[in-house]
Amino acid sequence: MLGFLISVVVIAISLLIISTLPTGVEVDSPWIALIAGAIIGAFNGIWSLFPDWFRAANAIFSLGLIPLLGSIIVFGLAAWLVEGFRLRWGFGSAILGAIALSIINSILFFILRQTGLVAV
Repeated sequence: MLGFLISVVVIAISLLIISTLPTGVEVDSPWIALIAGAIIGAFNGIWSLFPDWFRAANAIFSLGLIPLLGSIIVFGLAAWLVEGFRLRWGFGSAILGAIALSIINSILFFILRQTGLVAV
């Protein structure tokens, strides 16, 4: 449960950072980012229920397109469900936002692992 809460906070911070970039992603407030982070984290948690071999095989055989499409769909779904979290350019913003979210999340989790706040 603590891992999920940390993930939600990191995703919310990432969404706030992404909203300042010219990606077409708009977030009205930090509370909206937290709600959207919880939705994105929950959908990512559902994806992690699949066995590792299945997720790895999808990523390898599709050259990463299936996980990318899943991220784009989850990003767009979160924007559709949360009022105050908008994609200005529609699908294009979802693509840019999903890619930016994965990069910024990776950087933030790397920093948290290096400082010892999150286990490897």
